[in-house]
Amino acid sequence: MIPGAETAPLDLLGVGTGPFNLSLAALADGVPGLTSAFLEQRPSFRWHPGLLIEGATLQVPFLADLVSLVEPTSPWSFLNYIKTGERLFPFYFAEKFHIDRAEYDAYLRWVSGQLASCHFGHQVDTVRWDAERGAFEVDFTRLDAAGDAEAVGRTYARHLALGVGTAPHVPEPLRELAADPGALVLHSADYLAQRDRLLAARHVTVVGSGQSGAEVLLDLLRARPRGAEGLTWLARTPAFAPMEYSKIGLEQFTPDYTRYFHALPEETRDRLLPAQWQLYKGVSEETLGDIHDELYRRTVDGGWPDVTLTPGVAVQGGSRTGGRIELTVEHGQQDTRAHLTTDAVVLATGYRERPVDTLLAPLAKYVSHDAAGRHQVDAHQRLVLDGTVTGSVFVQNAERHTHGVGAPDLGLAAWRSAVILNALTGRDTYPLPRRTAFTTFGLGGTSAGGRDHQLTASTTVGGRS
Repeated sequence: MIPGAETAPLDLLGVGTGPFNLSLAALADGVPGLTSAFLEQRPSFRWHPGLLIEGATLQVPFLADLVSLVEPTSPWSFLNYIKTGERLFPFYFAEKFHIDRAEYDAYLRWVSGQLASCHFGHQVDTVRWDAERGAFEVDFTRLDAAGDAEAVGRTYARHLALGVGTAPHVPEPLRELAADPGALVLHSADYLAQRDRLLAARHVTVVGSGQSGAEVLLDLLRARPRGAEGLTWLARTPAFAPMEYSKIGLEQFTPDYTRYFHALPEETRDRLLPAQWQLYKGVSEETLGDIHDELYRRTVDGGWPDVTLTPGVAVQGGSRTGGRIELTVEHGQQDTRAHLTTDAVVLATGYRERPVDTLLAPLAKYVSHDAAGRHQVDAHQRLVLDGTVTGSVFVQNAERHTHGVGAPDLGLAAWRSAVILNALTGRDTYPLPRRTAFTTFGLGGTSAGGRDHQLTASTTVGGRS
């Protein structure tokens, strides 16, 4: 039974229960008197199940769990999960600052299974503003185990949090081929489900230069015989480059940088994001090293492995020909085009934000947009709404255009959840640090230096003060 229909409206209703809204649910659980519910259409929690490759680790430390960077004493911390399972000493001796993805998934499932506010098998259909109640009216469908409609319901909430997540992205030139049941072309999100078929294929092409592409290539390489690897790795980026992981470089994933980025002009933010690709599209240095080590081992007895790694290549299209797949590829620097024949394709081409326009259609007249037609999001994670709407619609991982590269980063999950709860309650429910980085972003920013040598911004280039 979802509260808020027959009783007073909920304080907060979450739409979607991925890691970010699960973080919000976990921290909301510690706020006395706050009523909340989180609805998720999936029957249970799973985090990228198709990429839980054995041995693949999380790219952020375990402290980037749902709560610890805001409230480390929360019962929903990763360390408490380990303690509850009586594994603290083994974890201590394992010295694993970066845990396996599979263990992170197990931790999230542990939390989601115990929070009473999380309701799976509930699909939110539409959202309206009810001015008389001063609350959002939310219609939902309860689904059975097979995903079929079982019942419909309605509830009310003063505030919403959209955490609908992202969906696998298939580039437009390959969508028709990916939809062809006769072609073994899949997104990396489905990798493990199709792994046996891929291992049976004579030649496999992996497209995409990020961590997922590297992990898929490495897993296939390790499982295929020497001299008959039959693998090609293609990427649009100019190199198979390591992700920025220096300690100072990582400060671009701090609240300090998020605040700095949000304050920049829209056109500056749009220009800056593509240039930061190595902050979120690169590969961990360890994974790149593992790939090189595996390739090198295969040269010990002479010869080179049947593996081709080619960056700077864009896949322009593909077709199924004679039982095989023919990709049309283009090398940007050489300005040349070629055809690659393969038997299977894994698209490690990332994810895109799930659109919420249909869900929010009844609210469209209240929502402000920027020059590019995107939702405007304020510094407190709220959609900018018309003043007649007294409730807030908070967003999670749908604000990279306003908050920067840290939007999808797990390390900022707890902080963002605390920002939302503080804005919702109107007080410092979770006190947050004023400073989180040694780097000072922009002129006139926070500085630990003395006043006699501190920069003070007074005039913008061009004469605007």
